[in-house]
Amino acid sequence: MSAMDRRAGPSFVGETIETTVERLVAGGVGLAHAPGKTLFVAAAAPGDRVRVRIERDQGKVAHARIVDLLEPSSDRIEPPFPGLAASGAAGFAHLRYPAQLAAKQTIVHDALRRIGGIPLEAPPEIVPSPREWGYRIRAEWHYDPVQPALGFLAAGSRRVVDLPDDPLVVPELALAYADIRATMMAGRLGDEALTIQAATAGGDVSLHPDPDGGEPREIVAEVAGERLAFDARCFFQGNGSLLEPLVEEAMRFADVPSAESPALDLFCGVGFFTLPLARRHRRVIGLELDPHSAIFAQRNADEAGLRGVRIAAQSVEDWGKEAFRSYGRPAFLLLDPPRGGLAPSAARGLLKLRPGRVTYVSCDPATLARDLKLLMGDGYVLERLVAFDLFPQTPHVEVVAHLTRTTEEAG
Repeated sequence: MSAMDRRAGPSFVGETIETTVERLVAGGVGLAHAPGKTLFVAAAAPGDRVRVRIERDQGKVAHARIVDLLEPSSDRIEPPFPGLAASGAAGFAHLRYPAQLAAKQTIVHDALRRIGGIPLEAPPEIVPSPREWGYRIRAEWHYDPVQPALGFLAAGSRRVVDLPDDPLVVPELALAYADIRATMMAGRLGDEALTIQAATAGGDVSLHPDPDGGEPREIVAEVAGERLAFDARCFFQGNGSLLEPLVEEAMRFADVPSAESPALDLFCGVGFFTLPLARRHRRVIGLELDPHSAIFAQRNADEAGLRGVRIAAQSVEDWGKEAFRSYGRPAFLLLDPPRGGLAPSAARGLLKLRPGRVTYVSCDPATLARDLKLLMGDGYVLERLVAFDLFPQTPHVEVVAHLTRTTEEAG
């Protein structure tokens, strides 16, 4: 009788079992099975033969960790930076890069099928990152004055894992990290816990809070022919080597004749997609809740001579209640929401607007699938879906979905 066939109490927590990891699923965990149980296995690779210990039992589902790697997968490698992998910041560092890409394709495919009810014939195309390490132009570091420690949070906790360097970032940010670490080692980083946001563009670095004091430095990125000023407080896409391909894909269906109706850019940030949209549409309305980003977005458009752009420092949720009365029906709408996707009020506003085309840029396949199901149930057809590996060494993936409206009655 196997350990999973007998119950020695209310749960199987602490039990061990041998199993084979079938594939990777949302969150980057391995999917495996045992009698009567679906297992989610941390730090796994597809094809691993493992002995795992149950750490959390939820009835038919259990979460486990590997205690013995009996037969490693051919996709498995030794993580080049073990401390980073332990922090949770590089949950795929134990996988060969082609296996990381394949896993992300599977995660997107599974989410659309399981949550969205969208039967893709095959996993979507994925655009690989030209750089597997040293690619990030934005970072968030944590400082704990008690240890002291500088680095990333451990997976599933608030404990800071102390790291000598950050191999995920570009050289400019690597130098900034080294400087902050030297300040910490000299005892001059202060006695309060900090979350330090960092960004770089054009060789300059912006930090918030800045260890030297004062406001974060303004920096300027040049992307697809546009100049975008911002600072470390603002959201900006994180993989410097994929910025232009991402813009190109997002604009693929944006060339829609619209003499009167504006194009809409929801969650517009500092104008990353707004400015390219304004090259294709006479009027563009951008919505951004963060006031710092909204100010930069309007200024970036004005300095580019794009007089048809208006940025509203407003939440998309509040906007959704009045959108139909304010704007009529736009020919094109682009949205790039945070991980949680569209709030219900924003979704209702979008459906009332009935834009002819929608491009949805998402950093979470699960909420993307949920929102696509809503759109496709209201007369939209999914025309194209492309994934981008903006986050090598992690289970995160960016997805661009293009939809066209085919019915006028719904909504």
